[in-house]
Amino acid sequence: MSGGDSVRPPSIVAWLGYGGLTPFVGLAIAGGFMRIPGAPDIMAVAVTHGMLAYGAIILSFVGALHWGFATAISGLDRSTRSRLFVWSVVPALIAWVCLLLPPLPASVGLIAGFLFHYAWDRRLPFLAQLPSWYLPLRLRLTAVACVCLLLNAFWFTRA
Repeated sequence: MSGGDSVRPPSIVAWLGYGGLTPFVGLAIAGGFMRIPGAPDIMAVAVTHGMLAYGAIILSFVGALHWGFATAISGLDRSTRSRLFVWSVVPALIAWVCLLLPPLPASVGLIAGFLFHYAWDRRLPFLAQLPSWYLPLRLRLTAVACVCLLLNAFWFTRA
């Protein structure tokens, strides 16, 4: 990681990253309210599927970051660059498959996708000089997304 940068992400990155958690958190909270007696089932289904759709979109987005890294990092050997390109599309494929599954396995699959992707992100500092804030931010964003997806799975099983 580069040594001269701040440990805090730039304001715009923090706003966009944490702001991107709003649908996760909002839908997780709404999921709890949708499971109370008398709540319309159609709303609970909409919240559940909204969470899964948003999770799939975001998992695809973070996968695409690796396409950018594969394109932008100079000095990569052909094999490493190829692995980055290949990995960059795997999260979108995981997300797509999850959208074809029932809600519980879909939630679990998206959580696994986010965790696997974070594990891949941890290899990036060996390939490029990333700002020191990158991995801690990715960890926090991944953790909140996974907790919200876990709540989504929990709410669904309580229906």
